[in-house]
Amino acid sequence: MAEEKPLQGNQPISQQQQDQRPRPPDHHQQKRGGQRNGRDAANRRKNLTESFLWLLIILSLAVIMLQGIGYVNLYTLQAKWAVIGLAVTGVAMAIVALNNYLQNSKLREVIKRLTEQQLRRNYPVTIDSAEHDEHSESLKREDQDDAWTEKVKFSAVIEERQRLARELHDAVSQQLFAISMTATAVSRTIERDWERARRQVQLIEEMASVAQSEMRALLLHLRPVHLDGKNLAQALTLLVGELKEKVPMTIDLSLDDSITMKPAAEDHLFRIAQEALSNTLRHAKADTMDIKLYREEGAVCMLLQDSGVGFDLEQKKKTSYGLLTMEERVNELRGRLYMSSRPGEGTLIHITVPLDING
Repeated sequence: MAEEKPLQGNQPISQQQQDQRPRPPDHHQQKRGGQRNGRDAANRRKNLTESFLWLLIILSLAVIMLQGIGYVNLYTLQAKWAVIGLAVTGVAMAIVALNNYLQNSKLREVIKRLTEQQLRRNYPVTIDSAEHDEHSESLKREDQDDAWTEKVKFSAVIEERQRLARELHDAVSQQLFAISMTATAVSRTIERDWERARRQVQLIEEMASVAQSEMRALLLHLRPVHLDGKNLAQALTLLVGELKEKVPMTIDLSLDDSITMKPAAEDHLFRIAQEALSNTLRHAKADTMDIKLYREEGAVCMLLQDSGVGFDLEQKKKTSYGLLTMEERVNELRGRLYMSSRPGEGTLIHITVPLDING
């Protein structure tokens, strides 16, 4: 057996001997391990408590549900225990809600603190008071403009609804009432005076046709303002195509499909065409109508002309909401509106819109 020799002087120590030498304890590592173990234990206790509370709530709700469908009768329990059970359920639910609120509050606080630290670390910010005030005023003005825009839109919607309600009452409702009264008269006279009853039936047919035209005209105003991704020419083609199947009137189209405009301008012109079609269907008794969309001398033009009975233009302007709306829309587009109509000569509407509003 070999005898171990003691180390002498500065004789070097081998790596194996260094690994075998005892090391002093790492207090920081022990502290971190203890903290981690403490947090794990606290989390386990918290999860166990939450599980118990949720189990208690679920059991209580199950008893209440079973009692509601007749499987459990609460009167078999003592009243005080029933009250205690409900109280425990309420307390448990309150504790869970409070616990969730506190956890969320802590999480929000941590996120806020980390965000502030990140901003201080990466983005040192210096705020100029005057610039900040100017920015605040700008945001305030934008909010006020948005609020005013929404108020104007809301007022326009209310005004349009009121107009449609008036026209439904003044036109369609009165026509239907007249049809009802005439039909009642027919039932009384058909046996005594056949010729008179026949004339009354013809009158009913005429009034029903007028009411139908009124309804179709009013339904034009209920179409969406936006054009669903179509340009003005495409939207007018679709609108007229639908009308041709429903009305006994020839509508001729001549539209430049290459014309593109800003959505607001297209919406206004589309609404003007709707109004003109509505007036023609309701009042003009026209056989034909022409609609044209074209370019002319640096402008976009739209022409609408019917072969109807016409009207006194000056007198009509004083009472027609539709004509007034047309003028307002054209003025908003900085365009020009020319209208011509005389009794027995039909109606012509010509609109010119400058190119600088086009897209």
